[in-house]
Amino acid sequence: MSIIDRFKRDPSRPRVTVSSFSGGPLKWALLLIGGFGLASCLLGSVTTSVGPTELAVRQVVVGSGAGIHDEIYGPGVHLVIPGYERLHVFPQNLQVLEFNDDQLQASAEAAYAPSINIQTSEGYRVRVDVTVAYRIVDPYKVFVAVGPGSAYETRLVRTRADVALRQTLGRLDAEEFYDGELRRAAALETAKLLESELATSGIQVWNVMVRHYAYDARYQSAIEARKIQDQMVFKNRAEAVAAAEEAEKNRVLAEGQAQVEVESQRGSAEVRKIDAEADLYARKKNAEGDLLIALAEAEATRLENEALSAAGASNIVGLQMAEAIENTRVIIVPTDGAKGVNPLDLDALIGGW
Repeated sequence: MSIIDRFKRDPSRPRVTVSSFSGGPLKWALLLIGGFGLASCLLGSVTTSVGPTELAVRQVVVGSGAGIHDEIYGPGVHLVIPGYERLHVFPQNLQVLEFNDDQLQASAEAAYAPSINIQTSEGYRVRVDVTVAYRIVDPYKVFVAVGPGSAYETRLVRTRADVALRQTLGRLDAEEFYDGELRRAAALETAKLLESELATSGIQVWNVMVRHYAYDARYQSAIEARKIQDQMVFKNRAEAVAAAEEAEKNRVLAEGQAQVEVESQRGSAEVRKIDAEADLYARKKNAEGDLLIALAEAEATRLENEALSAAGASNIVGLQMAEAIENTRVIIVPTDGAKGVNPLDLDALIGGW
């Protein structure tokens, strides 16, 4: 018996059972999945997707129209003919190039390049970290200038930025790097220079920022000591100016306080003067009033005397006497002697008054 026959008759050997798909639902499900996958592959081979922050340009590979075309394709799914044409996609959002030796400080989304060593006007070297922000506005010009892909990062932006930074920052001397205004002015000049150079290649420069700088070791300590000395001079000058201003402030305050005191005394004297004048006026008017009252009383007395001395005055006196004794019940008068009074003799009583 052959080995094959023994294998066939061996009950312990594994057996393979082939199921039939004819007529079952699994067959149609597998066919549907396979058809969908095949359609997706075919669709992917004849379309190119452009993202919401991307732009694309069309390149014809063969035929009379072979070459790059200047038509710009925006976001969406675009139909392409395999083997005949293709779309080259470029980012449209903000791009960042960082010149930085420490990759831990660089942005994860930025393109990376080593720091730039600038030679100052005196011959010293300064290591500078710079950030360049830019964006692609015309992918056709970018493709014509450097070709497809991300070649624009190194062959356009990085190369031109390196040259422009050495040109503008190299005009500064070693001490001028400490001046923030001069550094910003040099960075602005770099941005304008890059903008003019890269605009023809379809790239717009947004900003150039000098983030950090460091001198070589032989100059760092010397320039720091000099700067500290300069700062001490400035500090002493500032303190002298502050002392002079403080003295001037105290002088002005003293003059102001003296003026306030003078005005206060003047005001008090004026108040006392007014009070005295008011008191004199009041006493004068009171005296005039008293004089008028006295004159009126004297005039009243005179008039009364004249009235009493006139004819018929005795009758008035009698009437007044009668009013005075109207409610009097008992009057005791002497009735005898030289001064005796007869109350019943009205003529004698009136004549006596």
